[in-house]
Amino acid sequence: MFGNFLYFIVALLIYSTYHPTEEPGLGTAETLAFFLLLCGAYAFYALFSFRRIEALARHAPEPVADQQFQAALLRCSLLAVGVYAVAIYGLSLPALLERLPLVGRVATLQAMVFLALFTGFLALAWSAGFSAYRRIYRPDFGRGEYVTSNISFALPVLLPWLALSGTLDLLNAFAPGPVRRILETTEGQIGVFSAFLLGTAIVAPAFIKRFWRCRPLAAGPARARIEALCRRAGLAFADILHWPLFGGRMITAGVMGLARRFRYILVTPSLLEVLEPEELDAVMAHEIGHVKRRHLLFYLLFFAGYLLLSLVFYDLFLYGMLYTDPLWEAFRRSGLSQATLVSVVFSAAILGVFLVYFRFVFGFFMRNFERQADGYVFRLLPTARPLVTTLEKIAAASRQSPDRPNWHHFSIRQRIEFLLACEADPRRLVRHDRRVRRAIGLYLVVLALLAVVGYQVNLGTVGARMSDHLFTTLLEREIAKNPHSASLYGMLGDLQYRRRNWEEARLAWEASLLRKPDNPVVLNNLAWLLATCEEERLRDPPRALALALEAARLQESSFILDTLAESYFVNGRYEEALAAGERALRLAAGDRRHYEDQLRKFREKARGGP
Repeated sequence: MFGNFLYFIVALLIYSTYHPTEEPGLGTAETLAFFLLLCGAYAFYALFSFRRIEALARHAPEPVADQQFQAALLRCSLLAVGVYAVAIYGLSLPALLERLPLVGRVATLQAMVFLALFTGFLALAWSAGFSAYRRIYRPDFGRGEYVTSNISFALPVLLPWLALSGTLDLLNAFAPGPVRRILETTEGQIGVFSAFLLGTAIVAPAFIKRFWRCRPLAAGPARARIEALCRRAGLAFADILHWPLFGGRMITAGVMGLARRFRYILVTPSLLEVLEPEELDAVMAHEIGHVKRRHLLFYLLFFAGYLLLSLVFYDLFLYGMLYTDPLWEAFRRSGLSQATLVSVVFSAAILGVFLVYFRFVFGFFMRNFERQADGYVFRLLPTARPLVTTLEKIAAASRQSPDRPNWHHFSIRQRIEFLLACEADPRRLVRHDRRVRRAIGLYLVVLALLAVVGYQVNLGTVGARMSDHLFTTLLEREIAKNPHSASLYGMLGDLQYRRRNWEEARLAWEASLLRKPDNPVVLNNLAWLLATCEEERLRDPPRALALALEAARLQESSFILDTLAESYFVNGRYEEALAAGERALRLAAGDRRHYEDQLRKFREKARGGP
């Protein structure tokens, strides 16, 4: 089940890293036809795979049938990710959806549509596999409950992102100008995201319990026993909840919530039916161990660590990719869209980092945290035998091999062997705790180093220099391939101006105008440079005015009229500067302070000021 978390996060990453290409793709009818063909092929594969498993389950031993079913489910889930990626990148469905009036303008709505599409792919696999699932595991619930339980268990991982995205959409649409300007900065985005992540981690359990259709566990011996053990352990919580996961037939429990007010203990009906009172105590001791060992807080730290890793990796990978000449040469020879190939390669790398991080780094800590939680039973109970018998019952009820591990748990046999070894030698548990502490210490050191690198790359002077050099190299490379492109020279001039390389900026803009003399933006930029340049030798007020007049003739906008006003001003024509400045202010939208400051300067000179 926990694998479904990863599938949904991968789907979100695939969607988030998509960038539309400039080249037109297939037409609407062709795109929809290919999409339907893709869906049909996926459905056929899923049905064929699980029918073969269902036939196998009629005569194969249960562990073998379970292994084959899980393998088929893994293949169909991974294929769902692949089909979804083809729909996003190959068919450019987001570009098609942008044509719709409302969905195309609201990013969160568009994301919800595509996450629903991915959910549909997985739901198709779960539905196709239910007949085989029923034959192997003999559940007492139907196909609908099986599919909805899989969806409801995994979807809460996306709720924080959807809530944050929706909040940012609202702020960008309705927040005052100063707030929007803060949100546009890297520091503002990091601050808002960090606050939102922490707030969500605290209050999300209150919404998740409703999403999972949980209700308070009725008063009775089981609830009284859980409450008594929690009091003995000093664990505060908001409530104990009945958890109807997969019709309530799974033998499992859980705990969620960082703060006492939003901390919930979850138990499934089958857990209460199958376990003896001492076994229930052992399971609760395991869940209490997660809280006492602060595992929930560490999980939040590991998610933040991934975000930090992504922030650092994004720029470093981009720099490395753009500096790799063989890669660009391969792009040129492929004949395919360079923008599409770059987007796909970058997205694949991001997904690779995600899978490696969660499968190996996060998975390592999850497995060892589970072992620590198992070991916590020795703090509350005289023996671990009840937890051992519980694990044996879970293995028997699930009809899975006790030797089957997964990425976030040791196998049941390994867990039992560890508990028995710790019971025979308590020092083994001490050594394990020491190993986990050392691993956490190493992780925090690496995280601190990543934070330093991330700051330098994204906010420090190192990052600024790297970015400038990166884009200069990229533009010069493109200009070498397209020497007649006026727009490339224009962008190079913009970049050189931002780097305060005045002479290089002038030469680049001059080259752009040689190729396209009627570009109002380049005319405007060159006029502003010639009128205001810090190096007096580069100033040329008469030519600046001529260029600004031509730019204003081609396009009347606030920033072009502002340049015209400044050009009049440096030529001593103050009344005309004032008139042009007033027109610029009338057309200005958003922050008008620059235009107001300019007007005050023009008025002072027009009135004979110093």
